[in-house]
Amino acid sequence: MTTRILVIEDDREMSRLLQLDLQRNGYEAIIGNNGLEGLRLFHDTRPDLVVLDVAMPLMDGITVCQRIRELSDVPILMMTAHAVTEEQIAEGLDMGADEFMLKPLRKIEFQARVKALLRRAKPFDGDDKDEVKHYTDEYLSVDLDARRVHVHGEEIRLTPTEFRLLATFIKRRGQVLTFQQLLEQVWGFEYTREHHYPRIYVSHLRRKIEPDFKAPTYIQNEYGIGYRFVGQPPK
Repeated sequence: MTTRILVIEDDREMSRLLQLDLQRNGYEAIIGNNGLEGLRLFHDTRPDLVVLDVAMPLMDGITVCQRIRELSDVPILMMTAHAVTEEQIAEGLDMGADEFMLKPLRKIEFQARVKALLRRAKPFDGDDKDEVKHYTDEYLSVDLDARRVHVHGEEIRLTPTEFRLLATFIKRRGQVLTFQQLLEQVWGFEYTREHHYPRIYVSHLRRKIEPDFKAPTYIQNEYGIGYRFVGQPPK
């Protein structure tokens, strides 16, 4: 089955170029020219990935992202014409985005990010010898096969990237994972130079799963090296 990608972009020339580029790489590309049309197309087509501009008429990309996240865990790649700060990335994560890219998009980098996002959205298998399928204590429960996370008895929604990050920690419980290991195992080889990513995404994941994200219980720092998932239930 052909992978379906929805591009929501009000610049018709750019959306057409993205559509042609995606089609040349074997994807089915659907185009929405504003936020409202894009949201309607999302409901109608149920794509495997959404490429979404931030600034659009009728409904901006942030709102579209929020609406999509109410319905689906589909990977969302957001595009912006302005430089993205770490604070803006964190804000985008709050809205449910998985990734940001600066326009104009470079073809090789764009295709690499698309492949990486689609790969992250697949079931997390880990190593063949690794039989860890879940983690449970009185506060946090994670079912890796079902891709379900419960915090204090309530189900929470994670983006594909957030879930893969948490799954990586759980499958390597007690081990120190370096920043480089996290980049390779969670994001892929395309991201090995994005050294700030683990810190930003871990901080955001902590806000969702920790009893007190300022004093984390589960994901602990190994300063200058990386992080360790301790897996001790909070007292």
